[in-house]
Amino acid sequence: MSQNKELMKNGLWNNNPALVQLLGLCPLLAVSATVTNALGLGLATLLVLVGSNLIVSLVRQWVPKEVRIPIFVMIIASLVTCVQLLMNAYAFGLYQSLGIFIPLIVTNCIIIGRAEAFASKNTPLPSVLDGFWMGMGMTASLVVLGAIREILGNGTLFDGADRLLGDWAAGMRIEVFHFDSTFLLAMLPPGAFLTVGFLIAAKNVLDERQAKKQPKEKAVIERVRITSAD
Repeated sequence: MSQNKELMKNGLWNNNPALVQLLGLCPLLAVSATVTNALGLGLATLLVLVGSNLIVSLVRQWVPKEVRIPIFVMIIASLVTCVQLLMNAYAFGLYQSLGIFIPLIVTNCIIIGRAEAFASKNTPLPSVLDGFWMGMGMTASLVVLGAIREILGNGTLFDGADRLLGDWAAGMRIEVFHFDSTFLLAMLPPGAFLTVGFLIAAKNVLDERQAKKQPKEKAVIERVRITSAD
């Protein structure tokens, strides 16, 4: 239980892959123009992370160290292909919207990094939990970034949710305020880059405030008695 709590804190906050490790910035900046796109890519990354961590942990004892990276990449590529086919079959609109960034999950540093740093050294259950919470941290960062950009750019939330969740989700679209013309900077990658910077700054401020609230441990001064020999 304590290990799960520690993995959760690391994935969602202390070691967040997007805001702390600064991994996977290419898809983070490119496809987070709307909440729907961000959530779709985040869930795809989450599924691949959990699956790759589980498989790598299961086969870690039979993989020679010299070829472990190519084998990890092959495992990740196989899982990404499965996710891509599922998305093509059941969420074709989102599949078209995300485009090349679905197969590029194979090269995402978060996934290969967790496989190498954690899954290859731990048993299946902790590896699955690590993949899940790291994926949730990435998904949360994508969704928050997508929500900010969508509100600033279009004045809406959950626009195009039916592409991910089906026709019933078309009613989830919320118009926060009306724009006569879109705020183009918020919808382009430079706007995403600036927004990520503000999110990182906000996280650092919160961490500093939390650190100041923690009680400071008093330093214990050890006294040494020196005796002189005659």
